[in-house]
Amino acid sequence: MRADEDVLHGLMVDGLGGDAAAHAALLRLLVPVLRGFYRRRANGADDDIEDLVQETLIAVHVRRATYDRERAFTAWLFAIARYKMVDHFRRVRRLHPIEGLEEVLLAEDFEPAAAARLDVEELLAILPTKQADMIRATRLNGLSVAEAAKAGGIGESDVKVSVHRGLKALMARIQGGAR
Repeated sequence: MRADEDVLHGLMVDGLGGDAAAHAALLRLLVPVLRGFYRRRANGADDDIEDLVQETLIAVHVRRATYDRERAFTAWLFAIARYKMVDHFRRVRRLHPIEGLEEVLLAEDFEPAAAARLDVEELLAILPTKQADMIRATRLNGLSVAEAAKAGGIGESDVKVSVHRGLKALMARIQGGAR
């Protein structure tokens, strides 16, 4: 049996209707489809590919009740597959130890980041002080809204409004290209 949209959709709908054989057939047909999907994108070892296929099959089985019968099955399937692939990449990414970071940054010419910081500061300088301060606090310094409100001596809703209005003004300025 060929795994095309109509066949897969029909098996999924039948499986949702209680046909266990259709559900099992669907899962069997998905194996080569998912292997091909991951081989083209993941560039991983065969074990990684098989792990991703199995995780995706489990997710399809567990989340089958969320499938909208009126929509394309493959779109739903590949959305799950992409999420599984992103999760996989997050698990296997390599982190650099913090010791020696200064040498790594210098060796990799870290100066563009400093220039970008100056550009951001130049943009923030066009905003009212409160908006610029709240954007710095929440977006650049990583404070929560509550922490920024406490540090600025203002309410949390005021922080949210200031950040929103400031970002909106910056976007208008950038998109308009005005100086």
